[in-house]
Amino acid sequence: MGFSTTGLNPQLIAAVTEQGYTEPTPIQAATIPAILEGQDIMAGAQTGTGKTAAFALPILQQLSQNSDDSQNPERPIRALILTPTRELAQQVHKSFVSYGQNSSLQSALVYGGASINSQIIALSQGVDILVATPGRLIDLIGRGAADLSQIQHLVFDEADRMLDMGFMDEIRRILKPIPAQRQTLLFSATFAQAIFDLSKTLLNEPTLIEVDARNTTATQVEQMVYAVDADRKRELLSWLIGSKNWKQVLVFTRTKQGADQLASEMCKDGLKTQSIHGDKSQGARERALEAFREGEIRVLVATDVAARGLDIDQLSYVVNFELPYNAEDYIHRIGRTGRAGGSGLAISLLSPPENYLLEEIETILDTRLPQQWLPGYEPDPTKEHRPARNSTPGAQKRRARDRAIGKKPARRRR
Repeated sequence: MGFSTTGLNPQLIAAVTEQGYTEPTPIQAATIPAILEGQDIMAGAQTGTGKTAAFALPILQQLSQNSDDSQNPERPIRALILTPTRELAQQVHKSFVSYGQNSSLQSALVYGGASINSQIIALSQGVDILVATPGRLIDLIGRGAADLSQIQHLVFDEADRMLDMGFMDEIRRILKPIPAQRQTLLFSATFAQAIFDLSKTLLNEPTLIEVDARNTTATQVEQMVYAVDADRKRELLSWLIGSKNWKQVLVFTRTKQGADQLASEMCKDGLKTQSIHGDKSQGARERALEAFREGEIRVLVATDVAARGLDIDQLSYVVNFELPYNAEDYIHRIGRTGRAGGSGLAISLLSPPENYLLEEIETILDTRLPQQWLPGYEPDPTKEHRPARNSTPGAQKRRARDRAIGKKPARRRR
């Protein structure tokens, strides 16, 4: 079954074919016809399944069909795509440019960490499609540089991450000038109750599309869990990369400081490593990512926020140096590998205090991830891993999250 069965026009099919795709992925086959029919969509899509094309292609077709507006020199913004991070925004914008190369449609990209003045100039020249992160878009609306009063298509990409990052207030402010009569598309890799609650306020009688079981990981990604003491994780990670001659390895930590420290220690182990996180400048992040893509560095250590939207062809190895506090983030992390039908390996290094985090991941996956030991790196049973006194796992988790973001603990009453 080729793309012709989805209802796309020959121009878009030619653009997709030029990118090397001849068959739609399951999410594309399911969503493109529904979007072309004008339906609101709530779609569950893992990373690496072609979800960007699933909404970009039909939006491009619908906008192109309105030739009068496309010839309007003022070019009002008619499609808005909101993403949680600048990396994902860049990736989505690149797709719109590639797929829309045979049309006269213009697109723009706005996100924090880049010159707002150049973005204002780009918007003043008129654009049909705007890809944006919420914070920067709010700034542009406040300056009168972004008019959303003629939006026809609104897309929330990785909506679960937007909620995790606390963008709900920004979303409400962005929605105020947008017409109620519009097509709204919500894409999410995970479906927590908060996503369903959000959909009720944003979408009009949406069609729910799930091509896989809810909250699942890509089947072509092999998942392994190695039990190891926390103070030996870095040693084990360096040994795995060196002994198995892995060339491109994406490693996740929970904190910015942890990412920097791990990158520094791995460099001392002889592995060329860099870190990316929210405290790095946009230029530094882009340089590190490009060096990783080109094979100039062997290991890239990232936090969850910085890694959203990273699209690296043929990335084979993802390592959870620390398990995430939000179980859904595990799905996003390992979705960086095994993309576009390829295979991948996702390894988690598990220390005893993290067992409750693994249990939460197994709950949303509805499967067991068996633990194993590597000879020479077995956990030391004589070490004590004391939980905090009078503390539940949930309380431990909240305190750990507070420490990660630098929040001071509440003082105990005496």
